[in-house]
Amino acid sequence: MKSSNQALLGVGEMSRADALAVQSGVASERLMEAAGWAVALQTRKAFAPCRVLVLAGPGNNGGDGFVAARYLRHWGWPVRLALLGSIRDLKGDAALNAARWEGDIEPLTPDALTGADLVIDALFGAGLSRPLGGLAKATIKAVRVPVVAVDIPSGVAGDSGLVEGVAPQAALTVTFFRKKPGHCLMPGRELCGRVVVTDIGIPDEVLEEIRPSCFENGPGLWQLPELQTDGHKYKRGHALVVGGEMSGASRLAALAARRSGAGMVTLAVPEKLASHYADAEPGTVLRLCNSPSDLKELIAKRKISALLIGPGLGLGKASRSLVLGGLKAGIHAVLDADALSCFEGHGEELLSSLHHPVLMTPHEGEFKRLFERLPDKLASARLAARMSGASVLLKGPDTVVASPDGRAVIETQAPPSLATAGSGDVLAGFAVGLMAQGMSPFEAGAAAAWLHGQAALKAGPGLIAEDLIP
Repeated sequence: MKSSNQALLGVGEMSRADALAVQSGVASERLMEAAGWAVALQTRKAFAPCRVLVLAGPGNNGGDGFVAARYLRHWGWPVRLALLGSIRDLKGDAALNAARWEGDIEPLTPDALTGADLVIDALFGAGLSRPLGGLAKATIKAVRVPVVAVDIPSGVAGDSGLVEGVAPQAALTVTFFRKKPGHCLMPGRELCGRVVVTDIGIPDEVLEEIRPSCFENGPGLWQLPELQTDGHKYKRGHALVVGGEMSGASRLAALAARRSGAGMVTLAVPEKLASHYADAEPGTVLRLCNSPSDLKELIAKRKISALLIGPGLGLGKASRSLVLGGLKAGIHAVLDADALSCFEGHGEELLSSLHHPVLMTPHEGEFKRLFERLPDKLASARLAARMSGASVLLKGPDTVVASPDGRAVIETQAPPSLATAGSGDVLAGFAVGLMAQGMSPFEAGAAAAWLHGQAALKAGPGLIAEDLIP
């Protein structure tokens, strides 16, 4: 299945994959040999022959480094190796491969970097649970040449992408079997440079037992709604976007909902603001909505299949009442921007009114007004989804979409040009348009985030929000 290639394995899950591979008959020695060979091969593909220094740690990551050093030397590269700690302390396959290394083993110090044109960082893998210290920290801080990281740059947490202390900036990271969340979450994703995932002999079947719940976002995880030959506009779904004080935000969202496939989109606007919407796009239907009861009536009479409220809505008690009124309809709903911010200090009122077919799309500031923000972004989004019973799309350069059942995706392809006013309104519009066509909140959030990023990549530099929709 294509989605299995998008699976992200946490540190514990990857250890289990190794163990399951060994249980199935794959020798652990073979796994290390394949990993080190892959590092050497990818290094040879990416760089011209040069003076290489391998920084080897005291565990299996260091063992991979010994194997990579052996292959590069066999291919004629000038290779030196510096070890953190004593060779007598190495165990298992790492000790075995240290014994196979025929060159000198230098102590790991910043001075070992002298004369090196390229560093292979095989100090620590993704499971390091403490900041780098001592000679490891001093050596990493002194690196001034390109770095190839084995598994993940030392100091980057595999489960979160967080760095406590220091970590090297890698030009290339070679990892094994599947990526980890730390390869996709910031700042780890940036520190990894280009990531190459290599096959080291772990059977894909181990994923059936591990049952991963986190994935790198992409079409293999969801399917966009298909047009039906006998379809009509109502069969394609009717999305309702609630407009407010900032008419541009809700108009962008409405147009995005139409472009993402909703058969019909209605903008519900207060009578006092109707003139602000007079020049709305002709294909968007305008209806007056002055109160929660008006909204309830619109939803019932117009056969609304999904609701978006928040873009340009405004803050205050009236906005809270409108949001709560919309939620009472029980239909698929996207809560964005002001629909979240207006509940700052009233979070329980909102959370107690949420139901399963809801997607919340906060940026970092909006998220913190309602939920505790843990240092780990993935854990934060998952906790908020579990607490609220709604899916959560936590925006940013590493957007995370989390479901109440624990599933999560990380969007990795969205460019920094999306940091522009109105792009979040377009994202919310994409999501409600997809939900109007029957996608679940979680899948609609994931698909919308991917489409949003792909549109931005096509638009190129100088992007403004209006460029995303066509």
